[in-house]
Amino acid sequence: MKNIIEQIESEQMTRSIPQFKSGDTVVVKVKVKEGARERLQAFEGIVIAKRNRGLNSSFTVRKISHGEGVERVFQTYSPTIDDITVKRRGDVRRAKLYYLRSRTGNAAKIKEKLEPSKRKQKQKAAANVQT
Repeated sequence: MKNIIEQIESEQMTRSIPQFKSGDTVVVKVKVKEGARERLQAFEGIVIAKRNRGLNSSFTVRKISHGEGVERVFQTYSPTIDDITVKRRGDVRRAKLYYLRSRTGNAAKIKEKLEPSKRKQKQKAAANVQT
């Protein structure tokens, strides 16, 4: 019985999802149905939690909209999600970033994680400025 459930779940998890983790800034495009027409709505924010449970995986995205914090939980393999794009990699040491709920302004910012090639470029640029 368990093998049958795993087989059905694996068939439904065919869509490719980009690699992202807590602290990353992502844009999630969600299909919204308004009457007869359907459109895409973009929700951009920081991933504060990720739950890896196969087909039941989900992630929570937080953004500040008009001075008010908005969090939305998305099912990773939901048919209502059209696309997930990673805009920025965050450099964090926690899996769950719930502490961001109590922070505002600059205190809620997350440092960007630089790839090795970008890090070298920044170091060269800083060295050129100093000389």
